[in-house]
Amino acid sequence: MSFEHLLFDMDNTLYPASSAMDKGITRRMLECVADFFHCDMEEAVALRAEKIVHYSTTLEWLRAEGLTDVEGFLAHVHPSYEADELPPQPGLRDFLISINMPMSVLTNAPHEHADTVLGKLGIADLFEAVTDIRDAGFNGKPYPDAYMAALKKVGASVESTLFLDDMQKYTDGWVALGGTAVLIGSPNGKPLAEDAKSMIAARAANKSGKQGQTIRMSSIYELPRWLSRPQAISKPHTQEI
Repeated sequence: MSFEHLLFDMDNTLYPASSAMDKGITRRMLECVADFFHCDMEEAVALRAEKIVHYSTTLEWLRAEGLTDVEGFLAHVHPSYEADELPPQPGLRDFLISINMPMSVLTNAPHEHADTVLGKLGIADLFEAVTDIRDAGFNGKPYPDAYMAALKKVGASVESTLFLDDMQKYTDGWVALGGTAVLIGSPNGKPLAEDAKSMIAARAANKSGKQGQTIRMSSIYELPRWLSRPQAISKPHTQEI
């Protein structure tokens, strides 16, 4: 199989997970948890760690608990200044251009966050489309509708698209659809529990009967070497290169 399109997650995939911006996003998300449950930050951390394995995102969890101010949550987690915490990524633009393939972005963040980050990195013009949490009806990855919304924008298919993400639960969703995913970096978060609605939906949405696969890479910069080895995807399994 040869791929015709690359679908990238953005945060901690296009730039390293060590970025200070990621820590800021997590902190502000936990502030929302603490405010919603009227608890301190330590309790918020423990509560989120317990519950998040059942939900695709913190937002899905809080909505299930009764949160109605979705836009307020997104505005707090992603303030206008957040990209100040993101260091430059020298060479990223030239690297993406060198791949010479159609590319798009699928993020569980809002579009304004994607616009800010891609603009700061100087790569916004390299992607055919950006699909955000609103495009997915606030049910992001690994809900199948999120992936399908991204594919619809560019006229691509699961079979012809290689999906790259740093979170295992999101690559698991793509693999459940029968696709090939690249799991970037480490650590990659916990897999979702069996009762997670998003994964149940992803498995049910696979009408092809095909088994997907996951490829592990330390960073996206390993991608060209893997793409040059078509034999690497001859059998469904998990590989490391």
